[in-house]
Amino acid sequence: MASRLWGLFRPVARHLSQKNVLTVGPIVNSVNWLQRYQTTTTAAKQETKPTVAPENPVLRQKLVDFGAYVAECLPKYVQKVEVLHHNELEVMIHPEGVIPVLTFLKDHTNAQFTNIVDIAGVDKPSLENRFEIVYMLLSLQFNSRIRVKTYTDEVTPIDSACSVYKGANWYEREIWDLFGVFFADHPDLRRILTDYGFEGHPLRRDFPLSGFVEVRYDDAVGRVVVEPLELTQEFRKFETGTPWETFPAYRVTSGTETPTPTPEQKK
Repeated sequence: MASRLWGLFRPVARHLSQKNVLTVGPIVNSVNWLQRYQTTTTAAKQETKPTVAPENPVLRQKLVDFGAYVAECLPKYVQKVEVLHHNELEVMIHPEGVIPVLTFLKDHTNAQFTNIVDIAGVDKPSLENRFEIVYMLLSLQFNSRIRVKTYTDEVTPIDSACSVYKGANWYEREIWDLFGVFFADHPDLRRILTDYGFEGHPLRRDFPLSGFVEVRYDDAVGRVVVEPLELTQEFRKFETGTPWETFPAYRVTSGTETPTPTPEQKK
């Protein structure tokens, strides 16, 4: 930017100096200021570095010690403790330990995780317990965060955390709506995002992208109607390994098959 300003200012200064309109002193001072500005901006650009949180070994060791302390206090439920990435504490627990572990982390003097930030769900169909429930807690007293993970399958319910955190109500309703995980003793376990009478749970991996029904406004009845999904494209569930297998010229043939003749061979 400074070079552009100097390129614009130089012919004007030369013209004015030739016409004796401006004295040489102010022009020289302006030129010096532009040169200093250009040098300063260039040095600032060279010193710019990406903003990355540095590794803090002291804080990391404190998290490791606290995770070991939680595992020692609740050995029946805590199955794994990890410190991931940049000082992120993560605790894996048994599904039966949701209420005891959350109560401990909220009410214990050395924890005081009184705020529940979010509850998330993850679907991993390849596992026997395909659903992973993640509780994200915040301690304002110690300015610290922790993730508590547990797991379940399609039919086994998990104890609701509403008795410990009132804010877990809508988070659990969202997971029930999108993943189909049932929370026992929930005060109001209803769908929260999808429509009334919706079939299935949209965030499951086996849920089709197009869904099962479509919604439209019917002028004849004067209201919104729900109808089975109708698509013009047939055979939507493609099972071929590669799209090129549908073309004979690109098909990989075995030794017993007769290769497709090329146009030159036909002649």
